[in-house]
Amino acid sequence: MNTIYDLSTVRALALHAQGLTMPNGLEGAPTQEAISATVKQLGCVQVDTLQMVRRSHYLVLWSRLGRYDPADFDRLIYDPNERRLFEGWQHAASIIPLEDYRYQIPHMRRLRENPAGMSLKWLQDPESSELLNKVMERIRQNGPVRAADFEYKGPKRSSWWDWKPAKNALEHFYAWGDLMIADRNNFQRIYDLRERVLPNWVDTSEPTWEERHHYWVEQAARALGICKPIQLAEYAYMKRGKARSYVENLLKDGVLIEVRASLNDGKVHSMVIHRESLPLLHQAADGVINPGRTTFLSPFDNLFWARGRDVQIWNFRNVLEAYKPEAQRIWGYFCMPIVHRDRLIGRFDPKMNRKTGIMQIKAIFLEAGIEISDEFIADIATALRDFLTFHAAKDMVIERSEPAELGLKLMAVL
Repeated sequence: MNTIYDLSTVRALALHAQGLTMPNGLEGAPTQEAISATVKQLGCVQVDTLQMVRRSHYLVLWSRLGRYDPADFDRLIYDPNERRLFEGWQHAASIIPLEDYRYQIPHMRRLRENPAGMSLKWLQDPESSELLNKVMERIRQNGPVRAADFEYKGPKRSSWWDWKPAKNALEHFYAWGDLMIADRNNFQRIYDLRERVLPNWVDTSEPTWEERHHYWVEQAARALGICKPIQLAEYAYMKRGKARSYVENLLKDGVLIEVRASLNDGKVHSMVIHRESLPLLHQAADGVINPGRTTFLSPFDNLFWARGRDVQIWNFRNVLEAYKPEAQRIWGYFCMPIVHRDRLIGRFDPKMNRKTGIMQIKAIFLEAGIEISDEFIADIATALRDFLTFHAAKDMVIERSEPAELGLKLMAVL
């Protein structure tokens, strides 16, 4: 613990662990194997409904692999012959490797055996029990269904979480593990029986809660590369108080290693790494791992899951303003942070006009002190070209740029 690692080492290891250091153009073929390996490296990828550009889970893969065919990603989730991933609850709604399916089972069991809150209230209604039976019987007899396949003649619902009764039944069965997401149609979930979706090769032996929590905390350590001990909780989607004992156990067992490093505030902090990442830490310190990628990140990207890390390591605060009133937004509806080598240097707010094929950059911002050199513009332009190709955009417009010089130079080279 005598070595104090500098901020550039911390940044390099953090980005490398997230698959964000490969120079543009050197990523290799974006095969299904590469897609599956990337999801495994990250642990899971969050699914979200916002679609100003491609949905977040597709963007997370693009940020690391460059342009690829999203249909290849979909086949890994939904094609019975190629399925290696599944939809489940981890970091919110997520795409998860099937080899990790068993670690969802204790949570599914708890939701069934110890319902709480609105779920408990709904299940206590006698009509709910009858509905659950009818919904399950229909799926057993007739096959996969969408929520829209069930007729509803009740009162108009005013909130997105105020599901119609059949949707509620489907979501309960999904949370309990009786149903899985077999496919999506126009992003609508298609539910089917677990035994008709889950491949036979998947391990369904149930771990203990302790095994489950240790597994996800350890996975978080690998995926984050380096972080403060308690930040493992957010990546593992656990409360900090609950995660603390598991982090301490892994430190005691030597699975996690404590190191000292300087962060953005100039102070030396106690950090942790997974023992498997120790060679990577040395490579980052020696400059062997040298971040060379320029890319854009979804605001839901895994890089931001550990609370406070964006400010501590990059002096940058990731902000999602989609749910704020427009008048209160500073950056934009769906602002995507910009990675340039080992720094987070700005953000932009894109919107794909699917009717015209034009990518509208509603606004693009640089952080203070960023030099707009020719090399910098070339790097951003390379990432933008790939982003446009990934979206099959025919053209691009920049509506607002701060500083103005950035937008003018980008449009000149593009």
